[in-house]
Amino acid sequence: MDGEAKLIATGEGLTLSDGKNAVRGDFTRLLPRIRRGNLAGEHLVRAVKIKGIDEPLVVDATAGLGEDAFLLAAAGCRVLLFERDSVIAALLEDALERAKRDPETAPIASRMTLYKEDSILALPTLSPDVVLLDPMFPERKKSALVKKKFQLLHLLERPCEDERALLDASLAARPKRIVIKRPAKGPYLAGVKPSFSLSGSAVRFDCIVL
Repeated sequence: MDGEAKLIATGEGLTLSDGKNAVRGDFTRLLPRIRRGNLAGEHLVRAVKIKGIDEPLVVDATAGLGEDAFLLAAAGCRVLLFERDSVIAALLEDALERAKRDPETAPIASRMTLYKEDSILALPTLSPDVVLLDPMFPERKKSALVKKKFQLLHLLERPCEDERALLDASLAARPKRIVIKRPAKGPYLAGVKPSFSLSGSAVRFDCIVL
């Protein structure tokens, strides 16, 4: 960090603030998206679901604040979240702890397990059904679509330095599917063409079926 943004303990939870903008993990704001009829329509859920597996084990290898993982856990997945940045991991850990104390989110949070480490090292030792990847890449840092408060996180996140290493580690885990979250017009990860894609107006999910 550059010393301007600080972690602050507030009544609403651990918060990263630079004095003007603030960001904290908050799963309650996702509750409208998991209401009956809404969740099944999420492209992410459709990309991860595998026929014949009711509760797939998903590794979210680039967890961030865990919002995608929360949606998947709400859909019945068991999710292992990996976040290598210590500040982002602290925000995520605090959000998970608050979610576990809230009766409305506790059953979902119970299916989420956080690992504060680099997924590239851990993936070859795991045997998930699905690996989810959402690595940051340089173009996103300048996007006009990025909300100001999330620019704080982008000061912490590093663009993916070796896309091939991340993809190779995911392949080494021998999942049934790798799902890669990309901006709608973004390039394929490591230049590898997926088996199929599910696209929305802003986000595309590239699926590599193994």
